[in-house]
Amino acid sequence: MTITPPRSGSIFGHSVKRTEDQGLITGAERYTGDLPIEGAYHVVFVRSPIAHGTLNSVDVEEARAKPGVVGVYTDGDLEIADRPGLPGVVPEAMSRPPLARGRVRFVGDIVAAVVAETAGQALDAAEAVFPDIEPLPAVVGIEEALAEDAPVVFSEHGSNVVAGAGTGEVEGIFDTADVVVSGTFHNQRLAGVPMEPNACVAVPGEPEDGVTLWLSVQTPHGARDALASDLGLDAEQVRVIAPRVGGGFGPKATAYPEYSIAARAAMVLGRPVRWTETRSENMLSMVHGRAQVQHVELGVKRDGRIVGLRASVTGDGGAYPAVGTILPSLTQLMAQGVYDIPAIDFSWRTVTTNTTTTGAYRGAGRPEATQLLERIIDMAADEIGVDPLEMRRKNFLQPDAFPMTSLTGAEYDNAEHEKALEAVKRAAGYDDLRAEQERRRAAGGPTVLGIGVASYVEVTAPLGLDGEYGSAQAHPDGTFTVMAGTSAHGQGHETAYAQLAAGVLGVPMEKVKVVQSDTALVRSGAGTLGSRSLQTGGSAIHNASEQLVGRAREIAAHLLEAAVEDIEQTDGGFGVRGIADREITWAQVATAAEDGTGSEDGAKGPLLEELDFKQGQSSFPFGSHIAVVEVDTDTGMVRQRRHVAVDDAGRILNPMLVAGQQHGGIAQGIAQALYERVTYDEDGNPTSGNLASYVIPSAADLCSFEVSNTETPTHLNPIGAKGIGESGTIGSTPAVHNAVVDALSHLGVRHIDMPLTPEAVWRAIQGASQDQTAEDPAERQAAGPEYAGEPASQH
Repeated sequence: MTITPPRSGSIFGHSVKRTEDQGLITGAERYTGDLPIEGAYHVVFVRSPIAHGTLNSVDVEEARAKPGVVGVYTDGDLEIADRPGLPGVVPEAMSRPPLARGRVRFVGDIVAAVVAETAGQALDAAEAVFPDIEPLPAVVGIEEALAEDAPVVFSEHGSNVVAGAGTGEVEGIFDTADVVVSGTFHNQRLAGVPMEPNACVAVPGEPEDGVTLWLSVQTPHGARDALASDLGLDAEQVRVIAPRVGGGFGPKATAYPEYSIAARAAMVLGRPVRWTETRSENMLSMVHGRAQVQHVELGVKRDGRIVGLRASVTGDGGAYPAVGTILPSLTQLMAQGVYDIPAIDFSWRTVTTNTTTTGAYRGAGRPEATQLLERIIDMAADEIGVDPLEMRRKNFLQPDAFPMTSLTGAEYDNAEHEKALEAVKRAAGYDDLRAEQERRRAAGGPTVLGIGVASYVEVTAPLGLDGEYGSAQAHPDGTFTVMAGTSAHGQGHETAYAQLAAGVLGVPMEKVKVVQSDTALVRSGAGTLGSRSLQTGGSAIHNASEQLVGRAREIAAHLLEAAVEDIEQTDGGFGVRGIADREITWAQVATAAEDGTGSEDGAKGPLLEELDFKQGQSSFPFGSHIAVVEVDTDTGMVRQRRHVAVDDAGRILNPMLVAGQQHGGIAQGIAQALYERVTYDEDGNPTSGNLASYVIPSAADLCSFEVSNTETPTHLNPIGAKGIGESGTIGSTPAVHNAVVDALSHLGVRHIDMPLTPEAVWRAIQGASQDQTAEDPAERQAAGPEYAGEPASQH
């Protein structure tokens, strides 16, 4: 497919300010929790305080007698179907009942729902619900779930293993290696922590015999279909509207059981029911992300050439495994990364534990692959004494190799990895940084400098999400409406889509209205996830707008009594080529379409074009990051000095929107490297259940990011765009991680598990000092290839 620029090619590459921000920053826009729904009841959920136990009974009599209470519900009261985790992948025995049945499986499992006239009354009554739970042994750790004597989360299934697969064993994978480096890496569990927690308002009766829900979600149509299934309704009986959404990051792509309970309660009671999640509730019940243990080996030659990669990855699906089950398969898909690796032996599996369910979180399986590769490559470079940046350059896949299918099945479209690496090297002043590092090491002192490099490729529009609905319509008043099945929650879709359509239609952006996030207005849609929106929804709007122009030219030709091929677009309308005074406006064309004067047969109808765009496969953005840190060896404190990123997301429509996504992604990636971790005690009790114990950085904790781009347009869609929403997250985490370890490598530190807190870093320094005293690394050599032993996990 050739890249077709709009009539005015200048629409691409211009930083147009976000049109949606005025209402957001002034507080004029409404979120789900703000909606003034008259007469709404409030629901509060009673949750299990025990991670694993037999639920003998739930005493609700006292709660039902409380003032203002209109309903208290436990399992079986509301006729809601169990939610399958992932049909065809997750065993049916692991389906989740909306209200716990017979057993509770994590702290936060819902045992009862209390509906009252006010939120305060519902909360008071909830405290009078008494579940009788007989505790059972809990399993919390990922690898502990595999032990023969581990407690089994679902006794009906008989095992904690949910699913798994692999490439198949590769014989002799390291036979030609000079050195094999091994390591165990922990991608810690993370919480999404959107500024707006989950929320819903359910209004019964419309559609007829159905329900309308306002939800803080990323995927309105997906939520509609899931809730309709839960409630035993046709999809047409459920309307989902996503108003303004205060952040999603993946976890809001899930339709939570709380939504189905609120919807059914509203239908039973005949009144609206609303739920607004508290922050502590959000930390318990919103799906978590990451949560992998990775055992990795990399075989290399002494000159830095990679010979082969072997990895075994175990992911944590949580208490009711769902989409998180297959995220390790995306880690496998992206395991080759940007490198020409001759052989890959990769296997993965997912286990269930007595913890919160896992799901998509910014990057969803792809950051874990980059983290795995970029850490083991840095360890190998350190082991053989090769500069880590040059080792990456030496092993890059070359531009003439594309398009290609990787050893793990990724259908790469195109890339110029060395171009991005060279750009970030220049921008960071890499050679000067290395020289400064050498000077400082020679001079000594407690504060050491670290430089971390990471190169990545990621998959966007994955898992069959490469298609989207879009439409464009011209109105008799001279305005336009475009629609897409995506659903914005901060990305700037209204700006991007209006900018794109305006360029094709040849009209000012302010004439274009963007409609999204309402299943009654937008025919279909996969929503916003997987960095897919511009390449799918944008391409759909682009193509629909082009078709609209084509149809409008036919109407204009009829009205101007000219041949279609002689009609050209003008500013705000159409004219006859070579005749200056024969023009017609878009408004006149739209009016003619609607009143029937625009064609010989007198057909009447709106000037509307709609279609389903299908890209045919995923696209693969890429880039390189360099992080610069200083580490205080006395305290373990890490200070970021610089973060430089060069990301390639194909052709850029709006550089300002791209930079915003880069900055947000980098911040979240750094947060994983240095700050964030969901923790539980051995009994499955959360020990990071609020923002006092779960550490996220503020802007004051982060350095100013230096972001730029290379542009390698994809051939897969008409605008040449790839995704950018998750790239910053994927590139930044290993760059910062590598920088911290690089700062300490001369002290003997080979690896530290994330997050690299001051305590973790300090302990690693102390441990390395003791190891150097106790043992000479040369004594660890083995026959055949030299093995650089697996580092101990250090927290």
